[in-house]
Amino acid sequence: MNKLNGFDIEDLEPGMSASFAKTITEADIILFAGASGDNNAMHINEEFARQTQFKGRIAHGMLTASVISAAIAGRLPGPGTVYLGQSLRFKAPVRPGDTVHATVTVKELMREKGRATLTTVCRVGDTVVIDGEAVVMPTSRGA
Repeated sequence: MNKLNGFDIEDLEPGMSASFAKTITEADIILFAGASGDNNAMHINEEFARQTQFKGRIAHGMLTASVISAAIAGRLPGPGTVYLGQSLRFKAPVRPGDTVHATVTVKELMREKGRATLTTVCRVGDTVVIDGEAVVMPTSRGA
């Protein structure tokens, strides 16, 4: 383990997993809209959103996906990890007040390249809201 309580690539094994949870608040949605420039009425206008297939406002997909980043940076592999890529499939909406649980699991290690592939899943309760895969470059004791 590295000195910041994460895992170096030498410590990782397929099947290792970790989770991080965050409740998506009204403030998160408004701040994300401002930071990203994504002011889609689906996210910020309840009257408009009620008329859509979702029957109310939903969180930005990329805001929800950012919980994956928190799981990677804070839990597994942890501090110092460099995010190289992410595939995402948005499966269900996330609403203000929902708690998103992101779980990352080591799928494959490419130690000679200093890379790891992680499966990434976000759930609200028992519902998968996002799934995908990330490619990361964990810290290394050899570097």
